[in-house]
Amino acid sequence: MNTNNNINKTVVVAMSGGVDSSVAAALLKDEGYNLIGITMKTWGFDDIPEKDSGCCSLETIYSAKNVAYNLGFEHYTLDFTEKFNDTVIENFISEYIKGHTPNPCVLCNKTIKWGALLEKAESLGADYIATGHYAKIIHNEQTGRYNIGVSGDRMKDQSYALWRVSQHALSKTLFPIGKYEKTEIREIAAGLNLKSANTPDSQEICFVPDDDYRKLIEIRLPDFVKNINHGDIIYKDKKVGSHSGYINYTIGQRRGLNLALGHPIYVTKIDAENNVIVVDDVDGLNNTAFITNEINLMTVDKLTEPTKALVKIRYKDKGSMATLYQENDDEIKIVFDEKQKAITPGQSAVFYDGDNVIGGGIIQNILY
Repeated sequence: MNTNNNINKTVVVAMSGGVDSSVAAALLKDEGYNLIGITMKTWGFDDIPEKDSGCCSLETIYSAKNVAYNLGFEHYTLDFTEKFNDTVIENFISEYIKGHTPNPCVLCNKTIKWGALLEKAESLGADYIATGHYAKIIHNEQTGRYNIGVSGDRMKDQSYALWRVSQHALSKTLFPIGKYEKTEIREIAAGLNLKSANTPDSQEICFVPDDDYRKLIEIRLPDFVKNINHGDIIYKDKKVGSHSGYINYTIGQRRGLNLALGHPIYVTKIDAENNVIVVDDVDGLNNTAFITNEINLMTVDKLTEPTKALVKIRYKDKGSMATLYQENDDEIKIVFDEKQKAITPGQSAVFYDGDNVIGGGIIQNILY
């Protein structure tokens, strides 16, 4: 519904050409906001094969531009490839070199969508930026702080990937589709005759065609990959096999080990320094405590006492109860009530109080 309060407010809408960001723009237009549509070109390098469709393709840019035209607002394409490469892709590769398994979408949200895009929006005099994320913005009027909230669609909820967004950025953000379910968004899109109404959701990392991150690393660092293409697999302190390079493995992996030990075996540790993969029985995959760093807290500035929270250690994780101990300004120790399977360095640990994101951090050292 159009409201007079929004007539003089300008929103920069991040538009991917997909159904979610398109409907987000339509909802904001209906609420009376002045819109500027922006599609971010975040990759397109000679060493990364481009796809005919998907993020950053000409097809998605034209789709976003067409939506903006039909809804009656300007659309622009901005080139963020250099910053995306220097922050997201380089970090992605360096984390794998460390033996970690990164989540690049989390870093992209911080540095690109709520970094470079927000800076551009503010330079244009915009009041807010908006995206098609399934999440909510919660403002605590007593404390003045902002936090991410779980969306109305639990299956599509993206709160896990948004824990690194700053307080300032949250105060400048709108999530128009956060209260809706995906089926409702598709119905709205169909009612607007959007071509994206029935397009499938993207499932892979935007800059990793065919979801083959190993190929990307090999293209970028051929000598490095060649030097680590043979190493030991260790089980109970004994060599039981060889691997084809530690970057090809992640914690919890079972397939591709080519071991015949008579029972299921899993990757439990990646020793990048020595190019060694450590494997164990399923019990060796379960741990209780670990350290997170690069923390960002939303609901509070600092945890002044041990804090109970639901902690998710991967995107589709339902979460488990744990106690948070803030060690210093950049580290929080997590101790689960019960052992968890495949706690993976490089992934995000996100802390929840009900439907509110308390904050999060990057999983580092597994303690026990």
